[in-house]
Amino acid sequence: MNPFRWSFRAQFLLGFVICAGLLGYALYLEHVQGLIPCPLCTFQRGAFALLALVFLLGGLHSPKAAGGRGFYGILGLAAAGLGIGIAGRHVWLQGLPPDQVPACGPDLAYMMEAFPMGDVLRQVLTGSGECAKVDWAFLGLSMPGWALVWFVLLALWALFAAFKRRKSRYY
Repeated sequence: MNPFRWSFRAQFLLGFVICAGLLGYALYLEHVQGLIPCPLCTFQRGAFALLALVFLLGGLHSPKAAGGRGFYGILGLAAAGLGIGIAGRHVWLQGLPPDQVPACGPDLAYMMEAFPMGDVLRQVLTGSGECAKVDWAFLGLSMPGWALVWFVLLALWALFAAFKRRKSRYY
């Protein structure tokens, strides 16, 4: 049961299951443990959901042609790259000295109602003081740090699954 030898379909469906598990754990932390996600955390969830969708579509479609698999690999890389950028920004904000942390801004729900989408994106990606706060850590990494690790691993997994040489062109 070596996942590196599985078919494209199985590898992409595994990527979907991993993304779904990570999103499920984030929802558990929010609704059961009471951790309220900051705006950057919410955007990271969106990137995981987008990546899960790419993995699911690629796994269900399971194109036989190398070009089709490559297309899904590049889409997976793009979705993971978006997540890497957001999580990287979040980790950077958490690493700032306390005197350089930006002031807290309004919550995401208020911004979505009061501002145009371009302004909301700009404000969220700039980050605020609530995004610099570390509420949860495991093995010395905060949640955005783990999200960054998972985005990198899933990007590599998507590329490996998409561009791995198959023994048969029909496999």
